[in-house]
Amino acid sequence: MVSATTFTQCGKYSRLDIEKALAALLQEFGGMKNIISPGDSVLLKANMLSASTPEECITTHPEVVRAVAVQTLEVGGKPFIADSPGIDRFSDVARKTGMEAVARELGIPCVELDAPVPLPVAEGNVFQRIEVSRRAVEADTIINIPKLKTHAQMMLTLGVKNLFGTVVSQRKAQWHYNVGLRREAFADLHLDIARGLAPRLTILDGIRGMEGRGPSNGKPRDFGILAASSDPLDLDFRVCTLLRAPLEEFPLYRAARERGLVDKSARWDAPGLPEEFEIPPIELPKLDALHLLPPFLDRFGKRFLASRPVQEKKKCIRCGKCVEICPAGAMNLTKAGDVEIDYEKCIRCYCCQEVCPADAIRFSKGLLLRVLEGLRR
Repeated sequence: MVSATTFTQCGKYSRLDIEKALAALLQEFGGMKNIISPGDSVLLKANMLSASTPEECITTHPEVVRAVAVQTLEVGGKPFIADSPGIDRFSDVARKTGMEAVARELGIPCVELDAPVPLPVAEGNVFQRIEVSRRAVEADTIINIPKLKTHAQMMLTLGVKNLFGTVVSQRKAQWHYNVGLRREAFADLHLDIARGLAPRLTILDGIRGMEGRGPSNGKPRDFGILAASSDPLDLDFRVCTLLRAPLEEFPLYRAARERGLVDKSARWDAPGLPEEFEIPPIELPKLDALHLLPPFLDRFGKRFLASRPVQEKKKCIRCGKCVEICPAGAMNLTKAGDVEIDYEKCIRCYCCQEVCPADAIRFSKGLLLRVLEGLRR
């Protein structure tokens, strides 16, 4: 298979439009027959972050997943749709995102990524032991189907980060705890997982995505693209550039560059799109400039400089998801419905903001971020 990334325009989620756009993308790779062998078990790794509807633009649209599944079936593959939501019950997620309906229509499984096993260690890995779902490790082929979104901790969540979903359930939160404030360390983890799983193909759902306080509390936004790549890292850098997001501030890019995985002479254009195609700049979440601090100052940075989570009482629906997901055990829901936060324990991982269905967690800017913003003025 040719190593490439290609884009095409697609403005709506009509079945016909998506099938046509996907077929055009796959032509660049010699068709799906050049990616999948007959009889292969094929993990369709969608973004199924939460029990939300397709219109909320939090998860991969089911029509995109359906089109990929149909192409897989046509060449004799055995696809199954799967992910591991961080907190919502998988059955609820599958039903509400529309994945269950797609699976039922096509007669294929839609299953939770469970049963953690060690991921084979790739040469140059930063982390020597990472556990992901057995289903991901044992699949003959992985087709990665992420959603184009912003991310409050990692700036963007695209192809590489979508594979973090193969980490089983709340073990994701434990990884947030393990890496603490070191955003590049978290990016290194994502790189290790992506290199270990090595998806044969990544199809990005960028028809309609999210900007602002992603990955779950941002604003839906039309982007009008689908993209395909044999290298999710290459795809992510090209999408970042297409969105006119600052590549040098993208934690994944910085981590990859530090590890020598970036061709410094590369041009991150978007092949397949007309020269005049343009996406207005995306609204990015504000990231703390914590990479300016060495690791031994994590405790100091966390306590005095980093932004801290704050409950917005008027928005809060008292569901307790933030308390349940918190890897540091820093949150508590009182009988009065207030969220108490122990800032000595809080690691500023943003898991609470990520899972909050009511956008009721905001972040009070840390001292360092306020000073830097003042300097920019």
